[in-house]
Amino acid sequence: MVLYMKEQRRNLGVVTQVQRFLKSEDPKAGMVRDILWVLCVVGGVALFLFLVSGTWPAVVAVESESMVPNMNVGDLVFVVAPDRYGTLTSWAEGQQTGYAKFATSADLQGNMVYGDVIIYKPNGDTSVHPIIHRAITWYDNTTEPGYITKGDNNQISDQDAYYQGIGAIQPVKKEWIVGKALFAIPVVGYLPLHIVKFAVLIIASLIVWEWYSRRREANGKGGKDTANAAPFGKKDSKKTGSSKKSAAKSGKKR
Repeated sequence: MVLYMKEQRRNLGVVTQVQRFLKSEDPKAGMVRDILWVLCVVGGVALFLFLVSGTWPAVVAVESESMVPNMNVGDLVFVVAPDRYGTLTSWAEGQQTGYAKFATSADLQGNMVYGDVIIYKPNGDTSVHPIIHRAITWYDNTTEPGYITKGDNNQISDQDAYYQGIGAIQPVKKEWIVGKALFAIPVVGYLPLHIVKFAVLIIASLIVWEWYSRRREANGKGGKDTANAAPFGKKDSKKTGSSKKSAAKSGKKR
């Protein structure tokens, strides 16, 4: 019984502290609340995107011109798991069925493009940014099976090129694939490309807004106090009048 009461008091203490924090008028507490609110919103959006896409990251930004003109620098690309909303389709498979994603224009060689655009970790390396290129065909051999990939604006496939810091890229294994591109929004991708600057701007804006709100509230309270204060002359006249009335009453009693 004693332990239960102690635990109950402890829980009430935590609740009380949370309530005080939420109602506190301290500028620092207000800033912390704003930052926590932003983090909760961002976390909720991230969770929603993960549940819908089935993979992470669920959005990527195009950083190079290797997929121009079907994808451009600054495009924000929504990514889904390879087997979500249809199976992953290569160029060779899409050419037979007519399936094509991000195929408004021909590639650099003038060929109409087919199949899915995939996002993959080159050679499974997580220390470099994923590559977003078209899956050309499945290269099936006993040693290094995987997808051959190529950018629509590139002369050669990724597996025939040399990438600084990575070396020769091997055919893309299924476990290296982050997902496939579902759709893209132009320009918005510049935001995550400059995420640090954007985060600093948001936090600075919250601090300025909190300071401005507190200052306006303080000025408002000061104005009300001044308005409620009675003029000096009127205050004295009331006191004088009340004194005369008291004296008159005293005279009547006498």
